[in-house]
Amino acid sequence: MAECGRKALSLLEAARSRYESLQISDDVFGESGDDSSDNPFYSTSGDSDSDNYIAEVGEEEQHQHHHHHHHQKRAEKESGHSGGAGGGTGGGSAAGPPGSLSRSQAEEEGWTETLQDVTVPPYKETYGPAQKMLATATALDFFQLFVPDNCIQNMVTQTNMYAKKFQERFGSDDGWRPVTAQEMKAFLGFVTSTSVHRCESVLSIWSSGFFSNRSIALKMSQARFEKILKYFHIVAFRPSQGSNQGLYKIQPFLDSLQQSFSCTFRPSQTQVLHEPLIDEDPVFITTCTERELRKRKKRKFSLWVRQCTSTGFICQISVHLKEGTDGLAALKNKPQLHSLVAKQLCQNISGRNTIIFTGPSITSLSLFSEFSKQDIYCCGLLSTRKSDCTGLPQNMLVCGSTPAQRGQSRVMMKGTMSLISWYNKGHFRFLTNAYSPTKQGMIIKRKSGEIPCPLAVEAFAAHLSYICKYDDKYSKYFIFHKPNKTWQQVFWLSISIAINNAYILYKMSDAYTVKRYSRAQFGERLVRELLDLDDCSPTQ
Repeated sequence: MAECGRKALSLLEAARSRYESLQISDDVFGESGDDSSDNPFYSTSGDSDSDNYIAEVGEEEQHQHHHHHHHQKRAEKESGHSGGAGGGTGGGSAAGPPGSLSRSQAEEEGWTETLQDVTVPPYKETYGPAQKMLATATALDFFQLFVPDNCIQNMVTQTNMYAKKFQERFGSDDGWRPVTAQEMKAFLGFVTSTSVHRCESVLSIWSSGFFSNRSIALKMSQARFEKILKYFHIVAFRPSQGSNQGLYKIQPFLDSLQQSFSCTFRPSQTQVLHEPLIDEDPVFITTCTERELRKRKKRKFSLWVRQCTSTGFICQISVHLKEGTDGLAALKNKPQLHSLVAKQLCQNISGRNTIIFTGPSITSLSLFSEFSKQDIYCCGLLSTRKSDCTGLPQNMLVCGSTPAQRGQSRVMMKGTMSLISWYNKGHFRFLTNAYSPTKQGMIIKRKSGEIPCPLAVEAFAAHLSYICKYDDKYSKYFIFHKPNKTWQQVFWLSISIAINNAYILYKMSDAYTVKRYSRAQFGERLVRELLDLDDCSPTQ
């Protein structure tokens, strides 16, 4: 018995050491809540059943893999029947998904069951913050790495230009006077405060209700705030030409933000492409009536990110309108659209031996092959419903008639690309050239010990569960103010991402050893510094 325990322990240690970077930087999340256990693979809070983590990831569109509340119910539903999870049975047809190859075609194309070792060359980057911040650096200093004074000054200029243009067309507004840089900072501060205090409307700050905030309300009158809100602009005039017409009001800001993300931080070798969790607060959703929910308009854009899996730092964002004038909207074909988004997100990481993880909507043989020519290695979950399965052997995509054992896997290779079919209460398929199919990994679970799997599956589970943790914790701090205009929604969302990134840089700097602010305290400090309030002790 003791021997068995020791063996399990050494397996756990071995698996854990493979993800040291994930463990060390777990602290980056700030408040290590109940769910940060000593197991690097899974969040182990009472309501999250780590057994089904991979099942959850495979079961729905990738950006929904994050919400543990929905996970539990879905996972229970899924675990009852085997073929359904992780990409299904290909609709029960033995023919396999469109574009997939018959056995003889697959052999001609070079697919074989003979496995060979795959090694990814070493990563050509050092990782971490690109500049050293002083131990005295404030929350505002970190935020201004992304939204510097010249960026705020531009908002001032454009807002004043827009107000002038508006009044020339619709008559003068006696209550208006040009906005100043100090007021613009305060304006950003007021809206940002909704990320810490979760009030439905930013105007609640001046109310006498539950969400009123006397300490900051005195900094500006409600009437003045509403005037700035009415005229607030980043680009006042439509440019005569421009590729992304639909987002022209925010494009320059997104471009400068992108540049600052690249300049301030170098990500680790492993990164993930996904749609982060940006929907409404789940607690609010459950207390909402159907009618109220219908009133809340659906977002007209989707936002994809490339995110460092060791720290959660978002390295790049890609926004595209679901309808409208940007070129992507014309692509009705989902896989085609998603592979274009993936290429956009990875355009500046070629030649570095990065490993990217992808969900079913992005994973495809043609995209992964294209990436490998640029020294970008991939590991993606495949779904027979959501993925482009062109060029993949059918016999790996449909379930065999013999029932599979838990932890069993089959692999076929073409060159360095492996197609893995792994069974765990459902069939899961992975496509990868980043992990050797001959190397074994382990999914470690609290209840039923460990389940063997190829190393690629273990790596996918470890990195994706880390991003889930990030989403669960950090989506709490997204700005809650919900404007009607799409460009403004994108603006406040990207400001939220910038603040989360600023906090991650703060956690990795000397300033953190001095103050040790949690994410909530950091948010409050930032609001007070933007409002230039002298009493700058964090309020509990």
